[in-house]
Amino acid sequence: MAHTAPNIVWISTHDINPHLGAYEGVWPDAEQVSTPRIDELAAQGVRFDQAFAAAPVCAPARSAIMTGCHPISIGTMHMRTKAVPPEDVRLVSEYFREAGYYTANNWFTDFQVETPPTAFDDCSDTAHWRDRPDGAPFFAAFHSLITHESRIYRDELYADETSALGDDERRDPDDVTFPPYHPDTTPFRTAWARYYDLIRAMDAWVGDILDQLEADGLAENTLVVFWSDHGASFPRAKRWANEAGLRVPLIVRWPGRIPAASVRDEVVQTMDLAPTMLAAAGLDVPEHMHGTPLFSANGDSLRAAEYAYGGRDRMDAQEDCVRTVRDVRYRYTLNMNPDRSGMQYNYYPDHLATWAEMRRLVHQEGEQLSLGQRPDVLTDLQRSVVAAGRPREELYDIAEDPHETRNLVDDPEFAQVRDRLRTALDEWRASVGDLGVLPESDLLERWRPGGARHTTATPVVSATGAELAATCATPGATVAWTTDPPAEAAPLTGIQEQSGSPKQDARRWRLFSGLFTPPSDADVWVGAWRLGYDPSTEVRVPATTKEA
Repeated sequence: MAHTAPNIVWISTHDINPHLGAYEGVWPDAEQVSTPRIDELAAQGVRFDQAFAAAPVCAPARSAIMTGCHPISIGTMHMRTKAVPPEDVRLVSEYFREAGYYTANNWFTDFQVETPPTAFDDCSDTAHWRDRPDGAPFFAAFHSLITHESRIYRDELYADETSALGDDERRDPDDVTFPPYHPDTTPFRTAWARYYDLIRAMDAWVGDILDQLEADGLAENTLVVFWSDHGASFPRAKRWANEAGLRVPLIVRWPGRIPAASVRDEVVQTMDLAPTMLAAAGLDVPEHMHGTPLFSANGDSLRAAEYAYGGRDRMDAQEDCVRTVRDVRYRYTLNMNPDRSGMQYNYYPDHLATWAEMRRLVHQEGEQLSLGQRPDVLTDLQRSVVAAGRPREELYDIAEDPHETRNLVDDPEFAQVRDRLRTALDEWRASVGDLGVLPESDLLERWRPGGARHTTATPVVSATGAELAATCATPGATVAWTTDPPAEAAPLTGIQEQSGSPKQDARRWRLFSGLFTPPSDADVWVGAWRLGYDPSTEVRVPATTKEA
């Protein structure tokens, strides 16, 4: 089959495990929510049954997806930071732009680096493939906040996101089921019911995007990927480097290339998406990427890596360092700070109803002790969620114990498994260079000595007749040009500001790739960007200069 560059659509959501109908029997309680549109997508493509995020929280996880690199290797592991990655690291969309793709991001970024205007043709809440030039292939990413944890716990946001659901489509808190490490109390039942409702609402949003592809006659030549950034927004899930924190849904549809109703059960990582998309488009996969292409340009399955790795580092102000490795059956975890609770106080989540409920129940047990009573409000498993410390090493048989309730690390029967995974984790950390073990102050000093930010070098622009050439002395920088004059960036609102997103340059920047001929009657501005650096000073080339 001759290769035709596919269009690519990413449909991403926040904060869910594989609680989708398509994963019934694969993930506990997946049957709790109805997701007909996502189930249909899975029936038309391939469902990855063991897909994992690189980190259990948004920004580090998304940095891995967008760069194809482990966060601990490029410095994006802390939540949040403004990293200075190695010079060869770029956002995957930039490779597609270089190859002639129109790239649209609607709109969420939060990649741990300021998103340069070279990354997307349009990065806004209106970005869409429909704005591309005629005939251009496209890479379009759509990111939903419908299932974000804020929607579970803030009444007004939950009401807004689920306004289209009828009463018969909502889950009754009295009828939901959930993991045994959560206490059976009203706040938890309410939160789980809302979580399932939000997934149902998100399913309709996914269906709307798929319907637009069909309406535009693009479905047959578009590779569609559905994924979540990390696990569900509950204690012992999001922010925990364990199964519930890292395991996510991943579904890919590519008509004519990937057989319908396929299932792959090897371990894969969402970090694999960047190299996989490049390979599918017939583009070179950069050597620095750690991810593994999952299929070829013909849709043939490629061998996935043997292990999936992940970690947890600083969560806002709370320092931590956890590393974990997963094979097809077992998870081994190294807690480098075993004297710290897995549920350290954290200003933002501690205001959420389920976190507050865990604190309340622990306090209630403290009151029992003060009265000379044996505490019995929580089970031992639930108590371990908020315990002051944790084991240095953990090992779980996920096939038999999906909720990770029985630590096998000291069981002689599993000694060989433990040693194999321990060695794999050590070798991985050494091979990628684990920056998480450095004091963050040292890392910041390495990136920005004395606190001074690096600035991308000003491009050197030369004219030969009507053609312009431009170079930049900063290694890893990308040069671009525009005829749009400088303007004040639009102010940030809502979660854009909360997530530390930079103001987006709304001008249309075109990548420079050799000599180019801009319009003869317009001024041209040339700039350069390198991830982690401030942008260069722009060079203005007046129209009269080009005509000279």
